[in-house]
Amino acid sequence: QVRLTESGGGLVQPGESLRLSCAASGFSLDYYAIAWFRQAPGKEREAVSCIGGSDREPDYTDSVRGRFTISRDYAKNTVYLQMNSLKPEDTAVYYCATPTFGCTNYYTRNARFDHWGQGTQVTVSS
Repeated sequence: QVRLTESGGGLVQPGESLRLSCAASGFSLDYYAIAWFRQAPGKEREAVSCIGGSDREPDYTDSVRGRFTISRDYAKNTVYLQMNSLKPEDTAVYYCATPTFGCTNYYTRNARFDHWGQGTQVTVSS
């Protein structure tokens, strides 16, 4: 069964860290770009980060650049999102997905995706 599964979410205090995982099953992530999105209650889905091949630098939205780091482990068929210095405004459900055309324009409304995960909740609160 082809599936993306996120994990690692939870409740943390401002300034703390979390590492999200996006594990693929039923297919290899080797030939896919992987993107992270988030959606807070009452808000639109927001692109957070995207990682493609080794020949391209990962992409980050401005609000997380310098705090979040995306990486991939080919052996484990998993992509990670290390989130440091978390803020209350980072609270959202985080999803991973495979953009059909890589990281180019993955953040646009017309972007297409082959696979989505079910999401993991991240709550940042004191």
